[in-house]
Amino acid sequence: MRIAVYGLGYVGTVTAAAFASTGCDVVGVDTDEHKVAMLAGGRTPVLEHGLAELVAAEVAAGRLTATTDGEAASAGSEVSLICVGTPSAPNGSLSIDAVERVAATIGHGLSRSGKWHTVVLRSTCLPGTTEDVIGTAITAASGLQPGAGFGLAMNPEFLREGSSLADFRDPPKTVVGELDTRSGDIVASLYAFLDAPLFRVPIRVAEMVKYADNTYHAVKVAYANEIGAMCRSLGVDSHAVMNVFKEDRKLNISTAYLTPGFAFGGSCLPKDLRALVHAAGRADVDVPLLGSVLAANEAHLRRTLDAILSSGRRRVAMLGLSFKPGTDDLRESPLVELAERLVGKGFELSIYDPAVVKANLVGANLRYVETHLPHLSALLVEDLQPAVENAEVIIVGAPFPGVEELLRDDQLVVDLVRLSDATRRSARGRYVGAAW
Repeated sequence: MRIAVYGLGYVGTVTAAAFASTGCDVVGVDTDEHKVAMLAGGRTPVLEHGLAELVAAEVAAGRLTATTDGEAASAGSEVSLICVGTPSAPNGSLSIDAVERVAATIGHGLSRSGKWHTVVLRSTCLPGTTEDVIGTAITAASGLQPGAGFGLAMNPEFLREGSSLADFRDPPKTVVGELDTRSGDIVASLYAFLDAPLFRVPIRVAEMVKYADNTYHAVKVAYANEIGAMCRSLGVDSHAVMNVFKEDRKLNISTAYLTPGFAFGGSCLPKDLRALVHAAGRADVDVPLLGSVLAANEAHLRRTLDAILSSGRRRVAMLGLSFKPGTDDLRESPLVELAERLVGKGFELSIYDPAVVKANLVGANLRYVETHLPHLSALLVEDLQPAVENAEVIIVGAPFPGVEELLRDDQLVVDLVRLSDATRRSARGRYVGAAW
């Protein structure tokens, strides 16, 4: 396959050389004549382990060339990979000027080639960029339409400086965001040599995946450092603590707690967060990440409450109340907090949760509900169907069987558990998801 790689920085140079090493004919494109001259002469414009030798070998083999003529590069290739920089603007926004310029250049080249061409974004850009910016710019320059005159895809890179060649050859995953099957097939074929999970997803999902990855990595670094700072203040070996932490592959280093949903609660997480943050304050240790977690949780709960308040509807049925479905533990349940605020604002509230029986609550569990929902007995209902039928707003806080069949078109559905795709589609316009 003939590939044009736009941008000869870290990502572009590694991508160009690596694909050349798989047997593709690759041309690297950049407006910087010095970078182009270096690559054309068999020298890498960026320092990266193993890259100098690879570039020299691929240039010598004739599989890797370089040019400043971006239009000719797209006209003479089958795939264009956009790997230009997307730096932060002074206000923190993303600068995509280079992406837009390259897209226009590719479009001008396509207008004279007359051949099918697939344009692929590799640069990290916010959702919507591939379709709304790149697709639009190419159409304006070429007169061709995405999916009809050219293919369009997003293929985020997962390359770490210092180990980028190794990461290219052994990635944790390959993500192809495709406008259509044809576009996705072409991009996926480039990675046929890899033994890695392949995800073919909508373009905007692929764009957002990279942000989910990088921000989570940043959170992990900040989290480990704040735990380390607390350990130091308490005279504890931070590495010993985190070595134990990292060995837990069931809850800590795992998929646990990483599915978007409703706010957290229960008898452990809020209490332990408050205790550690309080201890940090007493020790004069600044822990802004840990200190903001409860505020973030509160903001998430508030979004759900605001959706109900703005609906103008007053009769509410809450399905589920306990911290976890199937239990009667109400301590710091976010559903109890939501119910308390709705009652306080005068809503007509009924609650269905067969696991919660006021007469069976004891100890701290009973004391908690008496403080937060003293009239719980009057709010609880025994039957699911009448609870749903009599309400204008249905808060689905637990996955009770049969709920979806009872929902009506005139009801607002506030979904905290993620109902089926069919239900979410049919409820469009009268549906609020907790985080989707």
